[in-house]
This record gives sequence, C-alpha cells and structure tokens, in this order.
Amino acid sequence: MAARGARRLLGSLWIALLLGQSDPAAAAARSSSQSPAGSTVRTFTPFYFLVEPVDTLSVRGASVILNCSAFCESSPKIEWKKDGTFLNLVSDDRRQLLPDGSLLINSVVHSKHNKPDEGYYQCVATVESLGTIVSKTAKLTVAGLPRFTSQPESTSVYRGNSVILNCEVNADLVPFVRWEQDRQPLFLDDRIFTLPSGALIISNVTDGDGGLYRCVIESGGSPKYSDEAELKVLPDPEVPLNLVFLRQPSSLTKVTGQSAVFPCVTAGFPTPVNRWMRNEEELTTEGSERFSLLAGGSLEISDITDDDAGTYACIVDNGNETIEAQADLTVQAPPEFLKQPANIYAHESMDIIFECEVTGKPTPTVKWVKNGDMVIPSDYFKIVKEHNLQVLGLVKSDEGFYQCIAENDIGNAQAGAQLIILEHAPATTGPLPSAPRDVVASLVSTRFIKLTWRTPASDPHGDNLTYIVFYTKEGINRERVENTSRPGEMQVTIQNLMPETVYVFRVVAQNKHGPGESSASLKVATQPEVQLPGPAPNIRAYAISPTSVTVMWDTPLSGNGEIQNYKLYYMEKGTDNEQDVDVGGHSYTINGLKKYTEYSFRVVAYNKHGPGVSTQDVVVQTLSDVPSAAPQNLSLEVRNSKSIMIHWQPPPAGTHNGQITGYKIRYRKASRKSDVTESIGGTQLFQLIEGLERGTEYSFRVAALTSNGTGPATDWISAETFESDLDETRVPEVPSSLHVRPLVTSIVVSWTPPENQNIVVRGYAIGYGIGSPHAQTIKVDYKQRYYTIENLDPSSHYVITLKAFNNVGEGIPLYESAVTRPHTVPDPSPMMPPVGVQASILSHDTIRITWADNSLPKNQKITDARYYTVRWKTNIPANTKYKTANTTTLSYLVTGLKPNTLYEFSVMVTKGRRSSTWSMTAHGTTFELVPTSPPKDVTVVSKEGKPKTIIVNWQPPSEANGKITGYIIYYSTDVNAEIHDWVIEPVVGNRLTHQIQELTLDTPYYFKIQARNSKGMGPMSEAVQFRTPKAESSDKMPNDQALGSTGKGIRTLDVGPDYKPPMSGSNSPHGSPTSPLDSNMLLVIIVSVGVITIVIVVIVAVFCTRRTTSHQKKKRAACKSVNGSHKYKGNSKDVKPPDLWIHHERLELKPIDKSPDPNPIMTDTPIPRNSQDITPVDNSMDSNIHQRRNSYRGHESEDSMSTLAGRRGMRPKMMMPFDSQPPQPVISAHPIHSLDNPHHHFHSGSLASPTRSYLHHQVNPWPIGTSMSHSDRANSTESVRNTPSTDTMPASSSQTCCADHQDPESATGSYLANTQEEDTGQNLPTAHVRPSHPLKSFAVPAVPPTGSTYDSALPSTPLLSQQASNHPVHSVKTASIGTLGRTRPPMPVVVPSAPDVQETARMLEDSESNYEPDELTKEMAHLEGLMKDLNAITTA
Repeated sequence: MAARGARRLLGSLWIALLLGQSDPAAAAARSSSQSPAGSTVRTFTPFYFLVEPVDTLSVRGASVILNCSAFCESSPKIEWKKDGTFLNLVSDDRRQLLPDGSLLINSVVHSKHNKPDEGYYQCVATVESLGTIVSKTAKLTVAGLPRFTSQPESTSVYRGNSVILNCEVNADLVPFVRWEQDRQPLFLDDRIFTLPSGALIISNVTDGDGGLYRCVIESGGSPKYSDEAELKVLPDPEVPLNLVFLRQPSSLTKVTGQSAVFPCVTAGFPTPVNRWMRNEEELTTEGSERFSLLAGGSLEISDITDDDAGTYACIVDNGNETIEAQADLTVQAPPEFLKQPANIYAHESMDIIFECEVTGKPTPTVKWVKNGDMVIPSDYFKIVKEHNLQVLGLVKSDEGFYQCIAENDIGNAQAGAQLIILEHAPATTGPLPSAPRDVVASLVSTRFIKLTWRTPASDPHGDNLTYIVFYTKEGINRERVENTSRPGEMQVTIQNLMPETVYVFRVVAQNKHGPGESSASLKVATQPEVQLPGPAPNIRAYAISPTSVTVMWDTPLSGNGEIQNYKLYYMEKGTDNEQDVDVGGHSYTINGLKKYTEYSFRVVAYNKHGPGVSTQDVVVQTLSDVPSAAPQNLSLEVRNSKSIMIHWQPPPAGTHNGQITGYKIRYRKASRKSDVTESIGGTQLFQLIEGLERGTEYSFRVAALTSNGTGPATDWISAETFESDLDETRVPEVPSSLHVRPLVTSIVVSWTPPENQNIVVRGYAIGYGIGSPHAQTIKVDYKQRYYTIENLDPSSHYVITLKAFNNVGEGIPLYESAVTRPHTVPDPSPMMPPVGVQASILSHDTIRITWADNSLPKNQKITDARYYTVRWKTNIPANTKYKTANTTTLSYLVTGLKPNTLYEFSVMVTKGRRSSTWSMTAHGTTFELVPTSPPKDVTVVSKEGKPKTIIVNWQPPSEANGKITGYIIYYSTDVNAEIHDWVIEPVVGNRLTHQIQELTLDTPYYFKIQARNSKGMGPMSEAVQFRTPKAESSDKMPNDQALGSTGKGIRTLDVGPDYKPPMSGSNSPHGSPTSPLDSNMLLVIIVSVGVITIVIVVIVAVFCTRRTTSHQKKKRAACKSVNGSHKYKGNSKDVKPPDLWIHHERLELKPIDKSPDPNPIMTDTPIPRNSQDITPVDNSMDSNIHQRRNSYRGHESEDSMSTLAGRRGMRPKMMMPFDSQPPQPVISAHPIHSLDNPHHHFHSGSLASPTRSYLHHQVNPWPIGTSMSHSDRANSTESVRNTPSTDTMPASSSQTCCADHQDPESATGSYLANTQEEDTGQNLPTAHVRPSHPLKSFAVPAVPPTGSTYDSALPSTPLLSQQASNHPVHSVKTASIGTLGRTRPPMPVVVPSAPDVQETARMLEDSESNYEPDELTKEMAHLEGLMKDLNAITTA
C-alpha cells in the first residue's frame, strides 16, 4: 500500500512538471495533443471518424448504404449497432460490411407488420489496446405503402386567378410525388409549383391550364395514381368578387439550413396583390437572396437561420378590400459543440474533468460514453456543470476514449477525447522520508474530516516536506488524493464526504527526492447527518404585476419529520442584499418589488432540527410598466419660420420600468392651450416638428412610451417661430450695445441685439475673466437681454466680451471691462488654538493625537461645522515637509509612520472662514520594528600578511527600524547548505567590521550577515563569495610559519588594532619587521617599569604590614577555609592564574571583571581543519604558573569540535542576548584577554569552545586613562564606554568572601543579568577600583613557545567571564541560536563553572584590610618569579 501511494504521488508531481503546472490537479485538467517531454510518456493516438452515417430515406426493395469510415494509425475494427444492439453481419444475407466500414443493406424489407431495416444505426470502431469510439446515430426511414390522405377535386377558376389542387400523402412519400396534366408529366416553374405537402398551386391561370390533373406516387414498384380532377378556366368576371383564402399560411417548424414555404393563395376580382410582414415589419423580397415571392404571392425562405424565426403575416389587397393571415416560423437547430472534450494526461488517484459544452434548439441532452459503453453516474463518475464529466480517484482501467454525445429532436452529435493514465517516473536518488507519525482524525463531521499528523522520524523538522493524503471508502479500490497547501503543513480537511460512511486514510510525506513511506491506514466513520429537511422540489416563480412575484413549491421529498415552516429568500439580481420572509404554506406573493427587475428566489424548509437544504435559485423578472419619470434635458431649437427641432434625453436609469418603445410629443400654441397635437416617434432622441405658423409661440412636452403605456411628461417649454425665414448662411453681426454694472462679487451685464435683424441669432456667448475674457464662457438664449455673472473676486479687474451666435458660428465680439467693488466686511478674528496636544504611541507606525478645544463647552461636544487640521513631520531629514489631515473629532490616528522615528505634531481648528494658529507641538517616537532590510555593502578582504585571516566589513541596514543591537555573520563553504549548517559569528551592534581566522587556504567561502534590534532579527544579506589566497604570505618569518603549522590551537593575545607589543616580535604594529633600536628601547622601558614596580610594592608592603589586626586574620582564615573546600571539577593540571589589580596605595589584589561588555563580540575566529592542527599543552613551563592558569581555563573537553564538519554536525546552540543594552560606563581597567578558542566566545552563561592549548600572558603597561583612549581609538568592544557598571565602591569583607552578598549593581551589569537564563546563583567577581588613584594592570606572563608572535592588528577578545557557583559541578544548559527559529532537539552544552568568589577572596581585601608579613613575603616571591619570566621573554 505504501509503495503504491508513493508511486502515485511521484507520478502526479512528475506529470505536473511535464505539463508546466504547479498543481497535479491543474496538470490533469490541462490537455494536449502532443506528448509531454520524456520518452517514457505515451502520446495521444489520433482516432476519429472520417465519415459518419446520416439520416437516410429509402423505399421498400431498394438498396441502402450507410457510410462510415474511421482513422487510426492501426486499422480499426468496424462494427454496427442497430437500435443499440450489435448486428451479426457474418451470417446476414442482406446486410454486409463494406471494406471502408460502410454498411450495405440490400433489398430493404418493409411492410405494415414487419420493419426489420427501419431504425437507428450506429457505427462502432475499435482498436485493440487503445479503445473504442462510436459514431453519431443515423435514422433509416423506409417510405410506407403509397396511399393518399386527400386527392384532387374538380374545380373552376377565373382567368388570372390562382387555384390549388390537393394531393396530400405521408411526409416520407412527398419526395416521390409528381403531377400529370392530361396524363402527361407536368413541368413545374415559377407559376406552377408544389407545396411540401404535395398540393399543386397554379397561379395567374391561363386558358391552357385547363384539363385533367392527377398526382402519382412512384416509391418503387408500380406507380400509384390518384383520382383525376378537371380544371375549368372561366373568363374574367364583370363584377368584383370578394377576396377569399384558398390556402392560408400555416405555422412551420424548420431546421437551420432548410427551406420553408408559406402558402398564401387567394381568389377574387380584381386580381389581388400580396405583401408580407415579419414581426410587424415590412418584409422586402426584392433583391433578397433568401426571401423570394412565388407566383400567386406565397413566400419562400431558403437557408433558414435562427434570426428568421418569428410571426409572418400575409396581407392581400385588391383595391377594394384587404385580408390578412398570420403564421409562425419556429427554427430548430441540431446539437453543435461550443467546447469539445480535450485529451488528458493523468495519474492514478487524481480527479479529472472532461469538459463538454453544446448548443442546439431544443436544448440537447448529453450523455457520456467510455470505450463505446454508456457511463452511468455514480460516486466516482459525476456529471457536473450540466454537461461535464468528472472522474474521481482514477484507476488504470479508466484509461481509454471518452465521448460526449449530444441529442435533441433534430439530430445528434459526438465528440471524444482520450485519457492516458501515465506510468510512474523513476525515483531520484537521495533519502526519502519515512512514514508520517500519529495520523489522527482531529475533527469528524457528517461531511468532512480533518486529519493531523506529526513529522516522519527521518525528518523531525519537516519544514520542506509536503504531504499527500490518500483516502477511499472502505471496500472501494478507488483512492482519491488531497495535497497539503504548503510545505510543512501537517493537517488537511477532506470535504464532500458522505454521512455515516467509513473512510480509509493514509498519509505520504515527500521531499525533493520523491515520496516516502505511507503511514498505516486509518479508518474513520463520518457522523450520521441530523435529520434535516431536503430541498423543496418544483420551486417556480411567476411575475403577477410590475411589483409582485408569486413563488410556489412542493413539500420536500425527504422531510425527515414534520415541516414546521419555510423561509423564502429573495434578492435583486446583481446585488448581494438578500432578504427573507417566513412562510407557513407552499406559496407566497412578495410585493413591493422594483418594476421590470430580475429577482432570484430560493426556499429553505425548517423542521425541529433546524434549516434544511436550500433549493436552487429561480430567477424571474417583474412585469414591465409605464415609465415612472419624464424624459430629461428637453430643449428646443427654432430652425426657421415653420419648424422647430426638439432634443431630449431618456428618463433616468431605473425609471424606465420596461423597454422604451418610443416617445410621445405633444405641442400646442401658447395662446390656445386646449388645442393639443400629438406626434409619436421612435426611440430616437430628437424630432423635427414642421408645418408650424410664422411668428407663433409653441409649447412642447415629451413623454416616454413602453409596451404598457405612456409615462409622465416633461414640463411645457416654449419657443417662437421666426416671423420670416431669416438668413443663417453667415454669422450674426456684433450686438448693438453692451453695458456692465460691477458689484462686490458679481457683475450685471446687459445688451441689445445686432442692428441687422435679418440674420438668425440663436443665442449670446458671454466671456469673462481677470485681465482676459477667455477664462470662462456662458451661453444664454437669444431672447435674453441681461445676465448676472456671480462668484467673482472683490476689487478685481474683469474683461467681458459678448458675441451673438447661430448654427454657422459666433459673430464679432463686443468688449467691456469693469472692476468689482472692494469687500468691506472685516476679517473674522482668529480662533483659539487647541491645547493639551498629546501623542500616544500605539505601534511602530501609528500614533494617536488627542487635544482639547477651549472654545468648546466643558463637555467638549462639537455641535457646529468646525474641523481640525493635524500636521506632523520628522526632522530627519531636515528638509522633510509637513503632512496634514483633517478631522471633525478631538483625536486623530496618524498611520503610515516610520518605525523608531521622532515626530512632532501640532493642531489647528477651522470654523467657517476663521482659523486658529497652530497649537504647541507634541512629540512622539514610534516603536521599533524588526529590521526590514539586510546589512548593506558587505565586503570581505584578506588580511595583509595573514592569508588565513579575513576581515568582513559592512554597513548598517538602510531600514534598521531601531537601534541595532547585534549582527550575526554566517559563513560556509557551501552556498546551498541549509542555513542551520552555516557557521555563525555574533557581533555587537556598534561594530561594522569583524575578523575571522584560521580559514582554509585556496577555498571559496560564502558570507551572509543578519542584523538585529530589540524586536528581532532582520533579513539576511545576499551571499558574498570570497576565496582565500592559495599560499601563506612570503614575507612571514620562519617562526611565524612554525606557529601556523604547529600551533593552530594557540591564539595570540589580541588587545586592539592600535596595540603596540612591549617586546620585540616578528611583526611591528604595521606588519613590518621592527628595527633593533625599537627593540632595545622597548626592553629598557619594560625593565625600568618592572624595577620601579618592585620598589613601590616593597615600600607599600612595609607600610601596610603595620596595620594588620587579629580580627582580619580570622576573617582571612575563614575565607581560606571556605576556599579550600571548593574543588574545581576539571583537569587539575590546567589552572589559570587570575588577573590581578595591584593597588599602589593599599596594595589590594583583586580579580578583574571578566565581562566588560554585555554584548559579546565574536572576533578573530580560527577554525582548525583537522585534529592535527591542535597542539598539545606545553608542560615545560613553570608548574605553579601552569597550575594557576589551568584553574581559570576551566574544563577543556577533548571532544570539542575542531573542524568545520564537526561544527556543522554538533554545533551547540546558544542564547544570544543582543537585546541587552549596555549600562552607563564606569571607570574600569583594560582587561587581560583570554586566549581560549573564540569561535563561540561568550561571557558568563555562554560556551567557550576551548580549542587553543596555550595562554600567552602579557603585561599591559598603560595606566587606565591611556587604556581608555586606546580602546576608543581602536574601536574595541572592550572600551571603557562599553563596560558594564561594575562595583566602584570598596567591597566589605562579607562581600569579599560570600557570593550571596555580591554587589547587586555588579551582577546587574554583568552579561548574565541580561540573558534569558535566570540563574541567580551565578555571580561574577568584581573589580574594585578607586578612580582617584592611578592604577596599572598586571597579568602573569607565561613563556611562549618558540616562534610565537604577538599580532597587534587583531581586535581584542574579551576573557570568558567566570561565574561563581554554589556547587562545584559543571552546569549543563541548553540554548538555541544556530537554528534561528527552527525547531531542533536541544543539545547539552557544558559550561565550565567559575571558581567561587570565596576562592578568589584569598587575593581580595577590604579597603581596611592589610597583609600579614608572611603572606606579603609569599606574594613578593611570586612577583619576583614573574619578573624572572619577563626577563626570560625579553632575552628570548
């Protein structure tokens, strides 16, 4: 089962790729006549009919051929069906199969009780291993025995009239009917023709038409003759004869492409003339290709189309009287395909749809055939969207040819397509996922089931896995498939299930290599459906008036209990506002609907369980009515002295209430209101009224018409015809005068018409503007003599022009100017500005501004039309413009702001023409947001003289959206590796450069950087490639090379880029060899400092010895006993000495704070590439120093991962507290840097991966002031300004000994205090400093290995912060940084426990403490040892 599911899934995905679609279902829906790419996919085989049988009419005893021919690459086998049953042609004497596949029927048999050959024939073509197709059906009709239903009768006819002789036979015998006159064949022409029924019509009868007539049926065998009828031709009558119909047109039903004849045969005198109308419109036959008038006035229509359907009327007129007869023509059409089924590639378990869209009249029915057999609808074969065939859960046996067969009363048609079930594609190499775990149905309903599961054991993260769910009814071998919507989603809802049915589910996971194992089958039964009513059948709706519709329905077939009531829903078509009404019976009339508007109706039955299934929507249109509004924009134009042109627009939309069929125009003389003339026009929007009197005023109104009547009319408007027909071949002359009278904001213009009254003036155009008359133009009627120009500016100079115009154009303008009067109303006093403006920050882009208005009542309720304008801006950049917004309330929500940006806001109020000044400003800074852009300008360069060391530089993100608290550098040799397999390097937020050491030579590396602020991580930068140099630099000294080859586990001391080493080495601060003079000077300085230091120490020690008390001795003894009880778990040989402060006044020895910065920085990061790169510990140095050193080094595990591969596989996860903000800086010494492996170099609570084996100790010869400035210049993270606030006050004796009483400020300032681990039991040793005294920092120098150098160009690295613990065992912690949000199993991280504060208290004293003489002697001896080591270093 699992293998089958895997094959199905893989195949579906492969097909989706082949067809260029992302979705297997979409791929299945896509069809093609070409094969997809890939040699293993079968192509679609052309298989279709070249010739199909057609309906055939035969006679008894004749031979008939039903044609059929099919095309395929391999010759198809042809068989025939008659009336749905295969014919056995092997043993048939009369019927045989021709070589091309046609069917020959010899000597058709037909009698009254035996009709073996008549029926429906169908051709069936089959190709083995391919499939079967069937042709459309053809009807073979055999003409019956010759017999007459009516025979010709003797008659007489006046010369020039028409006559009809009946001879009606069965319709199938009509083609075999002919006429004889005097027993000779009668030749037909335009004057003599037969009707489809067989009757003979002779029009415009002449004397030669007289004689004996009979009709003959020749349908095989001996002809059958009708009775003979004598036709007598009479001379013209002398008196008029009434018109009578000899044959009226009768309604016909024809198929498109056929011909139709409407007979219209009349008799009368004088000889009548026929004319035809179609749908009440005159039908013109002259010059028409399809409409022709036969002799005698009958109408023939050839090549009928759908447009020919309608009512035809024959109107006969002979001058004395008129008669009329009507008949309907109904046009039918055989089925025709608008969309044929298309070939489909698919895969097992998929769902497909064959589309089939047909048209025809009557509407065709559609059935589907698969390989010649009828498809019976079932749960897996469904007819959807009327005609489409849907196949669910494909299996191999579904392959073959599917045909859509459409039928109606006129004929049938077929169209087919091939379905190919594709073979499975070969699986790609690579690990496949195991079966998903814990597949359960988390939600089971009546018609859907929700499945959930867990990721496969082979891939516990499963972020890139997609899942396919196979399901089927229990006992059914058809599986259907449902895909999850996105990778990593582990749930799916299966819809459209049957109630109370058992389904079987299984889930398959797939990765980029293909589908994996299937889960075990899960059986789930859907719940039984609540007994709700089914849909109400036979719903129907009828419009009974323009505003009401009656809806009727029947009782639901599946009532499932007593129906309590029904709810009728209705909605105007095209809207989404559905209304409902409760109904107790089976019908309801809804009133108050819109006229001539479509509405949809549906019914839902209710029983005690609730609402049932809704019916389908039924759409009905309310009846039309008279328009409810008058036409718009009625205008009159006097054309001349006798005519006026009327223009109008239709009534407003929604008031037509039906189809506008025309407009009714009423007009009258203004002086005689009772004498109204009506004129009904068409749907055009203008009418020329002619025949009016000269110089007379007429009034007009217009109303719209529908088939229901006349709507309301417009108001009367008037116009006067001209006294005489004036000249309108030229433009009017200039008006005779123009006068202006200026006011404050208006100018009154008056004028007189042109002097020449013989030219038509249709109106006047007034132009005006400040300084120019062309700014605005107003046109007025020709009768008007004055006009007031409004809305002008006070105290402004306007130029005014006046022109007369007519239909030819505008005449010569007349100019005038005027200055409007000044405005005397004083400006309103300004309003009081709003007060108490406050800015409330809501989010990173939204601030709410609130204020109060002192001009409002105490309740601050706004009752007038005032509004407030809020403006805001930010000062970065400085030239930012204000943005404004208006509001009518006392608050406003400003959105779309930038994150972490300071904005200033102010408000003003406006009421009418009065406005206030801007209020006092309020300020607000939006919240931070995660960075939305990566760090930019990422560059990687090799360090000069250090080919294994690279320097990464970058710039902050352009959209930091807050203060950047840190960066993470990712690097890897494989750009396509998963991101959690890259090596990470955290960097604090104020650094824009970083060094990485000990990379492999001649290797391409890829680097990405990610920024972080207090809200989270931003996007990663694009990968930057850098290839390390091929070989070491040639200018390195031999000792340097020896160090590189044998001491890759050793890290040289880093104190900053500007650090100048105090002893001679291979490299100068700039990487060049040092001169002998510099080395000598450096040696002299070091020796001098050492001697001076020893002298000062001796003097201070003697002074301090005198102040020792017994109380302090006991205190020290207590501390010693506590320290002696703590044993550090680790290698007892590897004890690292604590760094010491030497206070020159009180001679206090105190450990240095090991966490100078809350944000650990990952600096120089050598990565040893193999186990040979790690050098063993040099055991040759002084044992005392060796022991002290190892006490601070902590537990160095031999299992530390030293290669890049090891880091990828077992890189520990660590919490990176980039959100911690450094506190205010305090005075602190420059710390001595640990030389532990800094690849994951953290402070307290973090892991130091100890892959270095030696510690280089070095004297720091600068006082603290120099150290501070040096650190600032070096841009080092250990600078004073970034040091957490350590304890600057002298610690009491209790604080010296007991970790429980450590200074809280010190603990807070430590790095641990800002992490997520709330381990309050861990404390840090504090550095007690008196800022008023110059201090110096000493560290115990160790003898370096031969050839070891000090690299001054590397940035400094902080020492691993030690932790005080109440337990000597190592603390095991879990953390996660390398995954960056991915779910990974926690990995234990061994964090070396720091020595207790009590352990270091042997070297710490209160400000009031002194040393015993014996202890001081030991310390002096120790310092002498240090100086000896220093001399050894310098001599080396």
